Amino acid sequence: MKPAAFEYVVAASPGEAVAALASYDGDARILAGGQSLVPMLNMRLLRPAAVVDVNRIDGLGDIEEDEGAVRVGALARYAAIEFSPVVAARLPLVAEAVTYVGDRQVRNRGTLGGSLAQADPSGEMPLVALALGATVSALGPDGERRVPAAELFLGPYQTSLEPDEMITEVEFPAVPGAVGALVEHVRRHGDFAVLAVAAVGVADGDGRWASVRIALAGVGPHPFVAEEASAMLSGSALEPEAVRAAGEACAAAGDPSSDVRASAEYRRHLVPIYVERALERLKAGSAA
Repeated sequence: MKPAAFEYVVAASPGEAVAALASYDGDARILAGGQSLVPMLNMRLLRPAAVVDVNRIDGLGDIEEDEGAVRVGALARYAAIEFSPVVAARLPLVAEAVTYVGDRQVRNRGTLGGSLAQADPSGEMPLVALALGATVSALGPDGERRVPAAELFLGPYQTSLEPDEMITEVEFPAVPGAVGALVEHVRRHGDFAVLAVAAVGVADGDGRWASVRIALAGVGPHPFVAEEASAMLSGSALEPEAVRAAGEACAAAGDPSSDVRASAEYRRHLVPIYVERALERLKAGSAA
């Protein structure tokens, strides 16, 4: 199929992009990598009045380390993130998560900002943004605002962004001593995840964990942090009984649905198994 007719606007700056979004009264979409937008246009699941191309905006894809944080521009391609020395050194969980996304062609074009704005309930990048406590910078007609990842995702493919706002940057805290792990269940590599679990923790050096944070995707209308399970594990040594209780709490916190990839019952069954696997990897990463 071919998309319905729309105006094509090329923006030379974030301000121009926002002005274009506002001029169409919210009936416009940002074109970055286009890996999600273009198929939806072709299938006519979206029929915007305009598409605003931001690919020519200088600096929107920069990756920089700054005072204990890593700032990643919204236009940063997955491939750039995957091979960034800064990301590898300071955000290894993000570097790992990118390798789960699609195939090489998708990673050469897809962008971090596009993934977060798309808000796929099973997406890896929204998941690790939550697990790491990232903050999104969004620019609108009234200026820039900062949105914690925990407040960005509202539902399937739904965010708290206004129709005339665009993501410009994502800030990831780079916590000294933090380790992370990501596991997911897929029918084949590069496919959409049936479910995914990300765990981030800081060991206290005495066999226990000062903090543990678990986030899940694919088992609810949007990715989420399992707050109760995270609290159970913080201060523990990740003993088997603590891990088992956390897995059960994660399963209880989820609200999975059935689709062509898996039933809700199967997804819920998998949650404790994959929480345990993520925590095993977390412990192994701390010992490395």
